[in-house]
Amino acid sequence: MTVDDPGAAFKFVGGRLCLDFINTVSGRGSNPGAGDRDYADIIEKERLVTFTDLTRWGRAAKVLTSAEAAALWRAALAAPAKAAQAVNRARVLREAMYRLFKTAVEGWRPDAADLEVLNRELQQARAHERLAPEARGFGWSWHAVGPALDRVLWPAARSAAELLTSDELQRVNQCGGEDCRWLFFDTSRNRSRRWCDMAECGNRAKVRRFRRRH
Repeated sequence: MTVDDPGAAFKFVGGRLCLDFINTVSGRGSNPGAGDRDYADIIEKERLVTFTDLTRWGRAAKVLTSAEAAALWRAALAAPAKAAQAVNRARVLREAMYRLFKTAVEGWRPDAADLEVLNRELQQARAHERLAPEARGFGWSWHAVGPALDRVLWPAARSAAELLTSDELQRVNQCGGEDCRWLFFDTSRNRSRRWCDMAECGNRAKVRRFRRRH
């Protein structure tokens, strides 16, 4: 598998870039000893293990071009310690984002430490934003001098900030799958969607119910 091949490790059912970034784990489990705040943040299997994983996700999410991914991969080979730091930052950011959206789903008060993580990464991202012309009007683009190993984090942080401050935050929901708990943007009319993917989590739940009845 090449760096340009996103592979089969990632699925995109979140409906928003930040939620798909949060869903870069195979599933989340509950913590029985968590008390009143069970974030269901026990990771079943990590999907962001190496810098190549991070660039593959960026390619699959369409936040990196093939050329950008290849340039980042070469830069990572030249600076493996910095690449490892970028992956660690990505996981820290992802988990802070997860807990912030989880508090929104549950109606809890967010933790100041999680807000600090997102604000710190958002500040880094904003420093690289540039206004650029588009086919019809203008839009935001990213600018960096040379390959920036934290490049993938910028759009993820901005997406999270935009959704957290929007009127659509109430449409963020969490999958009811026992071995999933992914976050998704609920576009149903009455916000009644229960599963991130009916074909998988929904059908698994049906099978479990059937087995319990019989």
